[in-house]
Amino acid sequence: DKTVSLRKDLSEMHEWITQAEEEYLERDFEYKTPDELQKAVEELSKEEAMQKEVKVKLITDSVNNFIAKAPPAAHEALRKELDVLITSYQQLCSRLNGKCKTLEEVWACWHELLSYLDAENKWLNEIELKLKATENIQGGAEEISESLDSLERLMRHPEDSRNQIRELAQTLTDGGILDELINEKLEKFNTRWEELQKRQKSLEQSIQSAQETDKTLRLIQESLGVIDKQLAAYIADRVDAAQVPQEAQ
Repeated sequence: DKTVSLRKDLSEMHEWITQAEEEYLERDFEYKTPDELQKAVEELSKEEAMQKEVKVKLITDSVNNFIAKAPPAAHEALRKELDVLITSYQQLCSRLNGKCKTLEEVWACWHELLSYLDAENKWLNEIELKLKATENIQGGAEEISESLDSLERLMRHPEDSRNQIRELAQTLTDGGILDELINEKLEKFNTRWEELQKRQKSLEQSIQSAQETDKTLRLIQESLGVIDKQLAAYIADRVDAAQVPQEAQ
């Protein structure tokens, strides 16, 4: 019987739609690695729901052909079943497209985060190289001061990229996506930045201390020079120590 065959096809499609909704839409997904996220994007973009369109069209044509030849009493219920099927199928495709678009945006967000992190880590590499060069400098006070100024200018890097990193990371981790991996990368970046800041401050303090020591030594040398000249003059003039007790001391 043609009606039984068509109803069987309609029932099978309804079962498939229900299964697809449970598998792709109603289940909560957690993406812990980039591979898992990429696989989900690829699966949804290739999802067979889009490929079932041919099957739905064949069923629709078969039902319409049957209706055109059968009396109204025989096809009214079949028409309603077909309408329900088409509506359910269209809703499924719409929801799958929406989820696919969301996952594609998440994938793009992840790569944008990686791009910002890469750029900021390159900046930290520059700081580290500059720090090493300044720490090992053998020049005078002026050369050291210039190197410190250059280091300070390099570390006054705009915070725009770091703000973007925080916002992108927050967006992803709020959705439970790659949260462990992202937190690990952020902790590594922040720890490295803090360590470089400490090294820069320590370097400035040690150089400042050395400069203050040099200044003190110069003052002592100048004072000793004045005293030496004065004592030499006393000796030349045969001045007795008893005549200048303060200088003698």
